[in-house]
Amino acid sequence: MMRVTNAATYRNFTTGVNNVHLALNKSMNKVSSGEQYENAAENPLAYYTGKKIDDQYQDVISKSSLLKDVQNRIYQQELGARDIKDILGAESGAKNQVQYARTATTVDYALECTRQDLLQKQHQIVNDLNVQYEDYYIYGGSDLTTAPFELSADGKTFTFNHKFPDGTKESFVMELTKQTDGSYKFKLDPNKSSAGADATKLLKAMQEQGRIDIGYGTIKDRETLLDTYTGGMNLLTGITSDESLNSADLNDATKTEDLIMDALSKGPLGMVGQAVQVINDFEEASKNGQDMDAAREVMHRVLGETIEGMTTAEQNVSSIYADLGNKYRLIDNMQDRLGDLKISLETQYKEKLGADPYASIMEMFNNQSAYNASLQVTSKLMSSSLFDFVG
Repeated sequence: MMRVTNAATYRNFTTGVNNVHLALNKSMNKVSSGEQYENAAENPLAYYTGKKIDDQYQDVISKSSLLKDVQNRIYQQELGARDIKDILGAESGAKNQVQYARTATTVDYALECTRQDLLQKQHQIVNDLNVQYEDYYIYGGSDLTTAPFELSADGKTFTFNHKFPDGTKESFVMELTKQTDGSYKFKLDPNKSSAGADATKLLKAMQEQGRIDIGYGTIKDRETLLDTYTGGMNLLTGITSDESLNSADLNDATKTEDLIMDALSKGPLGMVGQAVQVINDFEEASKNGQDMDAAREVMHRVLGETIEGMTTAEQNVSSIYADLGNKYRLIDNMQDRLGDLKISLETQYKEKLGADPYASIMEMFNNQSAYNASLQVTSKLMSSSLFDFVG
């Protein structure tokens, strides 16, 4: 006769406990994930349909995150363009101050205050173009890490720093230079610029674009995609990246420098800078005992031209400001569409792969009770004696 021992019972019971524990884990995963199936074997058709929906969902989340970042950057660009527009044309803007200075007949404290305020506005324009969003410069084009612009204390020397996609860094130094008629124009100074920083490279920086596919246009036609770059030099000159790419005159090396410098001189920075320098010349003429009638006539004439130039510059900046606003609205509309698509995909996913939360919770509690009962039975079986090991 053979004694029946607990060894076989232990083995069978352990297998049963493990199965109950696996069922408990599976039901807990179902509650936490909300998914009905863990692998394709349970329901191949529903599982792979769900995977396709999940891939689409992840793409929507990725695009939504990217667009939010781009939208915030464009919003900051829009604020900068609006501020520069206001610097020129607001009630206390540069045009009104130039108009006041144009009526001055003698050098006095009020005229000097006007010059200082215009100089401050010149620096404010540069500060607006050096603004950062998070940790990168929004007016740097493809260069997000370099502070793009510098302006000397007297407002005469303007520097554009840029790192190109190939890693080369250039500094373009431009000087407000007095002309024979008393006006001022920017000139690219090759002696102060970094080696090789010529007009063709400056144009290359202005041609940089950051086109992305946000659901508008087609990836096969790059020109239909939204350009998310607005370089500071594009804003200051009024020359868009598309224009700098497609203009035959700008891409003629014999004309490039003159056209860019002329546009920069007629832009907001050039016009405000010209007003500062012309008023300064008038004050210097008074200090040096020069012919004040002649100096006054030059200041009156050039400041009149400056007011007209500021009006044109304000219109150009307004056009870029409006364009940035349109880009912002396009992205905002796409964000709304992605939000609707996200909700739609979530609904489809739940219908295909989603587990009923109430049934899942009840299943988990039932498995938990079964597992607790198994543990209690285990404690009873563990009280063994010497006879359990006798065969």
